[in-house]
Amino acid sequence: MGNKKWLALVLADGQETRLGALAKELAKPAVPFGGQYRLIDFTLSNCRNSGIDTIGIMTQYQPMMLHAYVGKGSAWDLDRAGRGVHILPPYVREDGGHWYQGAADAVHQNREFVEQYEPEYVVVLYGDQIYKLDYAQMLDYHSICQADATAGVIQLPWTETGKYTIMEIAENGRIIGIADKPPHPHGGQAAMGVYIFSWKVLKQYLEQDAANPKSAHDFGKDVIPAMLADKRRLYTYQFHGYWKDAGTIETYWEASMDLLCEAPRLTLSDPEWPIYSPQLSLPPHYHGSGAKVRGSLIAGGAVILGEVENSVIFPGVYIGAGAKVKDSVILHQVRVEGGISIQQAIVIPGTVLSTAAVAGKEEGVIFVPGQRNAAAVNSLVQVSLAG
Repeated sequence: MGNKKWLALVLADGQETRLGALAKELAKPAVPFGGQYRLIDFTLSNCRNSGIDTIGIMTQYQPMMLHAYVGKGSAWDLDRAGRGVHILPPYVREDGGHWYQGAADAVHQNREFVEQYEPEYVVVLYGDQIYKLDYAQMLDYHSICQADATAGVIQLPWTETGKYTIMEIAENGRIIGIADKPPHPHGGQAAMGVYIFSWKVLKQYLEQDAANPKSAHDFGKDVIPAMLADKRRLYTYQFHGYWKDAGTIETYWEASMDLLCEAPRLTLSDPEWPIYSPQLSLPPHYHGSGAKVRGSLIAGGAVILGEVENSVIFPGVYIGAGAKVKDSVILHQVRVEGGISIQQAIVIPGTVLSTAAVAGKEEGVIFVPGQRNAAAVNSLVQVSLAG
C-alpha cells in the first residue's frame, strides 16, 4: 500500500443545526441536492476527476445513510484493488479514544490510516460544499511554491466574509495572517475548506495540537495559526469558479435555484467534469395532459399533474392536479395534493401536503428565511409525514 503520492480525507463528522429538519436525521454531506445527488457527490467527483483514488471519509453524526450511499465508492469508480473509499468513524485506541473533537482531531485520530499509504501529500476536504475544482492543478501549485500547506481561497462579498476563516495574503500568494470568522473583516480571502498539506509537516503539528488541552483542534483556529507562527511556507490557491457552502437553509435554497437559470451558474451536465452519483432505477418522470412545467429540474419517478415553475423536483414526488409549486425544492417521495400552492420553500422527504384537516399545520415545510412571500401558502391546511 505504501508510497502513494497523495490521498484525500473528507470531513463528514459534524452535526448541522443550521439546516434544521433538512439534516435532522442525516449527516450534512448526505443531504439530497439537485434531483438525484447528495452534497458529498461534489467532493467525491472532484477527487475522481482529479486523479485521487484513495479517500477516507471521517463520519460521526447520523452516519448510516451516508455509509449506505457511498458504499465501496463504485459510483465514483473507486472500488478497485489498491484504492477506494474508506469510512473512518471514531474508534477506541489503547491510549484512549473519544469522539472527534474537531477537524484536526479527526485527521489526527486517523493518522494510522494515512501512514499505511506513506503519502507525500494529504488533501483535507469538507463533504458538504458545492463546487468543481481540479485538485491536481492545486497540487502542482503547492509543489511549485514548495509549500508546507496550501489553502483554497475565494473572494466573497465583504458582507459574507465574517462567516469564514479569512486569509491575509501577500502579493506572492503567501499567507501572512489568518482570522477565524472575524466580526469585522477587512479584506482578505475566505478559506473554502480545501487544504493540501505535506504530510510529514502536518503530522508534526497534529501531534502538537493533540497535546494542547486548550486547543479547539481546528485547522483555521489552531493548526494553521501554529504553522504561521513558526514561519512555515503557507500559500493560497485562488479559486474563481462557483462555490457554495450549503450549510444553511438560505444557501441550500440559493444553490438549488442556481441550477435553474437560463445561463446557470452551476451545471450538473458538464461532460468534461461529470458529477457522479449512484444511479437510481426509476421510470421516467410523467407530465399529465393538464400539467404546466416551466424552468424546472424534474427527476425520474416524479408525477406532475399540476403546475411547477422554477423548482427542483426529486424522485417519487407527486404534484396533484390543481397544485402549484414555485421557486421551491421538493425532496424525495413528497405528495402535494390538489388545492395546495407553495412558494419559496423546501419540503422534506415523505411529507404529505393536503387540504384535508386542521388549518395552520406546516410541519415538513421549511420556508426560506427572508424569502417567504406572505401568500406563499394560500391553501395549505394540512402537512403530515407519511409513515
